[in-house]
Amino acid sequence: MTRIVYLNGDWLPETEAKVSVFDRGFLMADGIYEVTCVLDGKLVDYAGHAARLQRSARELGLTLPLDEAGLLAAHREIVARNGMDQGMIYLQLTRGAADRDFVYPPAGTPPTLLMFTQAKNVLENAAANVGISVALLPDLRWGRRDIKTVQLLYPCMAKMEARADGADDAWLVEDGFVTEASAATSHIVTQEGVLVTRDLSHALLPGVTRASILALAAEHGLRVEERAFTPDEAKAAREAFITSATNFVVPVVAIDGATIGDGQPGALTRDLRRYYIETRRAAAI
Repeated sequence: MTRIVYLNGDWLPETEAKVSVFDRGFLMADGIYEVTCVLDGKLVDYAGHAARLQRSARELGLTLPLDEAGLLAAHREIVARNGMDQGMIYLQLTRGAADRDFVYPPAGTPPTLLMFTQAKNVLENAAANVGISVALLPDLRWGRRDIKTVQLLYPCMAKMEARADGADDAWLVEDGFVTEASAATSHIVTQEGVLVTRDLSHALLPGVTRASILALAAEHGLRVEERAFTPDEAKAAREAFITSATNFVVPVVAIDGATIGDGQPGALTRDLRRYYIETRRAAAI
C-alpha cells in the first residue's frame, strides 16, 4: 500500500511528495528529525519526543511551522490515514530551500516539514529475546550530539563496520569512555546491581526512552548512577542493554567479543523492557 505522507501542510501519496533539490537538508544536512513509536494506533512517550523536537529546533534556530496542538493533530492524522497499528512516525524539519551558501538563508524562508510512517512490529523483537553483540568503535561524530540532527553518516558507517566485524551494532568510545550506541543509548548493570547510564551533555542525545527507563528504575527501587563508564567496566558488567524509541529495551550479550554475564539477556533488562511496554502502552495517546 502506498503510504500517505505529510509535506508542508499537504497530505500526499509518497510517490507524489517532492522536495526541492536546493533544500538545505539535502545540501547541507541543515535539519533535525524526531521519531515517535506507535503502539495500538497510539503515540508512545509523545510528550518527550515533542519536547525534544522543540529543543533541537531552538538549538539550531529552526522554526517549526506547527504549534503544539497542530503537531499532535498531525501525528494522529498520519496514523489514521495510514491505518497504522504498530510502527514509527518520522518527522524531519529543515531550514528550507535556498541557494547553496554556508550562511543561513534570510529570515522568513519557509522551512520544510516532512512526516512519514514506517510499519514495524515493535512488540515482537527477536533481539529482545536473544540479545545483540556490539563492537567498540571510536566516536567520530560532531560535537553537538545532543541535537537530533539529520547528520547520520557516521552512525551509518559505524553500524556497517560493526556488521563487517560480525557484531550487530556499535558502541562509540571517546576519551576512554562509552558515549552511546550508533542510534541508541547505552546502559550497563554492575555486578552490584547498579544501573549505570552516561550523564547528559553535548556528547550524547538526551534519549526519551532513556528518561523513561531511569524513571521506571527509580519507581522500582533500583539504584541508578548517571556517569560515564569505560569499555572495561562495560565488559565486566552483569548486564548491558540499549534503549531507543524504535526498539524500547534490547539486551547486549557481548561487547567486543567479551561475553556479558552468562551470555543471555539479564533479568533486570527483561524486567525493564516489560515495565516500559506495560506502562507506556497504557499511557499512549
